Amino acid sequence: MDFRIADTFTDSLAKLAGEEQKAAKTTAFDLQLNPVNPGMSLHKLDKAKDKNFWSVRVSSDIRLIVHKTAASLLLCYVDHHDKAYRWAERRKLETHPTTGAAQWVEIRERVEEIAPARALLAAEPAPRLLFPIEAKPALFAQFADSVLLGYGVPPEWLNDVRVADEDSLLTLAEHLPSEAAEALLELATGGTPTLPKAVAPGADPFAHPDAQRRFRVMNDVEELERALSFPWDKWVTFLHPAQRQWVERDYNGPARVAGSAGTGKTIVALHRAVFLARANPESRVLLTTFSDTLANALRTKLRRLISNEPRLAERLEVHAMNALGERLHEVQHGRPRIVAPDQLRSMLAEAVAATKDLKFTSTFLLGEWDELVDAWQLESWEAYRDVKRLGRKTRLTEPQRAVLWGVFTTMRERLAAQGLLTHSAVFTQLAAGMAGRKTPPFDHAVVDEAQDVSVAQLRFLAALAGGRPNGLFFAGDLGQRIFQPPFSWKSLGVDIRGRSRTLHINYRTSHQIRMQADRLLGPEVSDVDGNTEDRSGTVSVFNGPGPVVQSFASRDEEIAAVAAWLRARVSEGMPAHEIGIFVRSDAEMARARSAVEAAALPYRALDDKVETASGFASLCAMHLAKGLEFRAVAVMACDDEIIPLQARIQAVADNADLEEVYNTERHLLYVACTRARDHLLVTCVEPGSEFLEDMRQR
Repeated sequence: MDFRIADTFTDSLAKLAGEEQKAAKTTAFDLQLNPVNPGMSLHKLDKAKDKNFWSVRVSSDIRLIVHKTAASLLLCYVDHHDKAYRWAERRKLETHPTTGAAQWVEIRERVEEIAPARALLAAEPAPRLLFPIEAKPALFAQFADSVLLGYGVPPEWLNDVRVADEDSLLTLAEHLPSEAAEALLELATGGTPTLPKAVAPGADPFAHPDAQRRFRVMNDVEELERALSFPWDKWVTFLHPAQRQWVERDYNGPARVAGSAGTGKTIVALHRAVFLARANPESRVLLTTFSDTLANALRTKLRRLISNEPRLAERLEVHAMNALGERLHEVQHGRPRIVAPDQLRSMLAEAVAATKDLKFTSTFLLGEWDELVDAWQLESWEAYRDVKRLGRKTRLTEPQRAVLWGVFTTMRERLAAQGLLTHSAVFTQLAAGMAGRKTPPFDHAVVDEAQDVSVAQLRFLAALAGGRPNGLFFAGDLGQRIFQPPFSWKSLGVDIRGRSRTLHINYRTSHQIRMQADRLLGPEVSDVDGNTEDRSGTVSVFNGPGPVVQSFASRDEEIAAVAAWLRARVSEGMPAHEIGIFVRSDAEMARARSAVEAAALPYRALDDKVETASGFASLCAMHLAKGLEFRAVAVMACDDEIIPLQARIQAVADNADLEEVYNTERHLLYVACTRARDHLLVTCVEPGSEFLEDMRQR
């Protein structure tokens, strides 16, 4: 007998209290060990339209809903008695007549009870439609039944789909199978969805890619335990078909998956790394990202994904790029002595003092060193004279460059005299040595948050892959680039043209939050090599309350309002660990602490390890927010001169460089806002950041 678990079960399990979850998991394990255990209290649901629904007693009030046939048992839902029964009475498990995929289908008669009041009042007597025709045009009236069925729309929902307009579409989508909802949302935004692949007649309906996003066979107790241990991280068990095809594909060169926040890029990176390790039993796979913070988060998620495969874990390593560089350098050349930022600034000051008539600020000089001389490891006057100054908008004449090169030559000499290296120098040495190695340290590299990989790091990765098929795989979002100026990947031998794909299905962030956060960025982002990420077709597959953007006359008023908002979330039953509070930098953390303490909410201020704790709200600066997800997020202290940060603006040597500062500050706010799943609050003390006006625009 096949034992399966549905994503609706993991969702419902996450909403139960701690002891209730524990009891439900115990019952699920007992069912897997012996589905016909006579000690189990199974009760057939006579009122359900699907006659294969049964309830299993978990406790005096908790019931587990299963779908039971002679060949399989499916964990469907768990809740308090009446709610669990109502869920089963509103659904049936069917095989779609066109696609052949197993899917949940809601019973329309019962759905009408929860339809919007305006739709019920306007409904025509025949046929009874959930969303009757209104003044706004119907979005799908021109599509034939065969087309809508091809996208996975259940036959009994065709009439409702035909009359749906832009006001009712999102409500309708909540009641449809996910593949149908996603296709309709994409059609409504001008896209052309990919038709689900139809299976052969008589094929297993659970084997269809769309069915696998919601139903999975659990082969053993360990696999079930892993799926139930982290119900909020559904990606551990359920992978979207659009993601799976990029995870499992063969590439004859470097490949990249892109997409806006919440479209599952990190999910794809994790599964890609695991897929490569499984598919190549003798290979070593590197999963890497640009910071220790994100590497720690990846490491935690990877443990959840392969916790029952220890041998696989031995061949799959997770490292932050700089930490990896230092580790490999120590093995090959000895432990590197990395120059500290303060040391570097001191050397620069000494070099400047020894140069006459230098008319550039120390901030400009440090940027020129970091983004050009050191980043590209320029070793000669000719190299500096001829380098393209992408991301450095201040124009320099050749005589000006000559003066600057004198400063940088002095810095290079002092670094060499003291035996000090920058991280760029470390990766450049590693890349140079890679050509002579018969066996590279890794056969495959998967890079998450690739938009913030540096020039020298990418040069090293290109040398590591050596042009091998499936050697390099990147996941990132140009709209979240914070730490690196733009540069050409192609010039370093990493050409992703023809092997780049943008994900468009956002299942982490509500439609309302995504729409408002997207106003901070443009609909299309391009890299230096001309590769374009079109974000305009991105759709979120669930609704939520609209984000709130508020301004206050004083900090005390802001703190009081945020505290009230936090108390409201807790009163709705939201656990503290599903709440995050972000500020621009550590300088504003006191305001966040005051708000959380006023709400009597237990909290933890996150450090670079970014380890959230059960039962505690999380506080941190925006640059630590990447990789996090919360049901509710408050972004505080978005005042004028805080974001964009006035210190960064004042440090700009040329007005032309302001664009880059503003872009990265926008990206920071975008990252913070898109950590929210259901609720978002953005606050400031007047005058507020100019970015908030962009968010408020309709």
